[in-house]
Amino acid sequence: MGIQMEPGSAVFFEGQYVPTEQAKISIMTHAFNYGTGLFEGIRGYYTKDEDNILVFRLKEHVDRLVRNCNVMCMDIPQSREEIENICIEVIRRSGFKEGVYIRPIVYKDELSLGPKLSGVHSSLCCYVIKLGDYCDISTGLDVAVTSWRRLSDNAIPSRVKSTGSYVNSALASSEAKDAGFDEAIFLREDGSVAEGSAMNLFIVMDGKLITSPVTADILVGITRNTILELAAKELGIEVVERPIARTELYVCDEVFFTGTGAQVAPVRSVDRRIVGQGEPGPIAKQLQSLYFDVVQGKVAKYRHWCTPVF
Repeated sequence: MGIQMEPGSAVFFEGQYVPTEQAKISIMTHAFNYGTGLFEGIRGYYTKDEDNILVFRLKEHVDRLVRNCNVMCMDIPQSREEIENICIEVIRRSGFKEGVYIRPIVYKDELSLGPKLSGVHSSLCCYVIKLGDYCDISTGLDVAVTSWRRLSDNAIPSRVKSTGSYVNSALASSEAKDAGFDEAIFLREDGSVAEGSAMNLFIVMDGKLITSPVTADILVGITRNTILELAAKELGIEVVERPIARTELYVCDEVFFTGTGAQVAPVRSVDRRIVGQGEPGPIAKQLQSLYFDVVQGKVAKYRHWCTPVF
């Protein structure tokens, strides 16, 4: 069973704000038939001190969405600023005063036949749900390398958060969970490590923080980029972007995932092999603590990453 969604009372759909239950698409919609949609997952963190919801790195998420529209031959009338305002307004109309997850989607909305991109009309919609922890971020995850391979950039690019490409993630995640694991790790066709089913991956080796490069068929993660910056600038940790071999997952000191949903999620075992001491490692815990301070607006230097809703 997936995460049960409790949506806000209003969404942005077909150019206006409407009650959530009225936002419906036809079964003939192009995006429904061919997976021709793009989306972002954005978190808003409720802070008691301010009695406000702070949306984390909203501009960066919207920028990525708009840039990826070019890959999918999508044109929408809304500007970046307008999309940001829509995300904020949907939260305001929800009435939520707790942690939320915002999902803007650009999709091919024509009722037309044929798997093509050019010349097919696109539209923007956006909804918000309540969201707590997406996965266990405290005790460590037991994960497995999946038999499914990560999609190639020259097949269906993983850097693009397209709705259709998440079949790849679903196959990997389901295989891992059906076998009793918490999550999956993808390899690329060349056998090197890509990322998790829906999150980026880091390892720690001899005090260095290592992650796959953006050319390794991964999502160019905003949380990933945040962790790279915080590790280097705030904790003085050497960061390295390079290919990772599968066996490095078994011999490294720490493994953890990052993502809007996963946040910073330590891994305690890979393929039933204990990682480090079999518990969240010191670097993952440091980064996790700092990350939560940043997203809750407690670090003045990075306050510009947090957009207040109210």
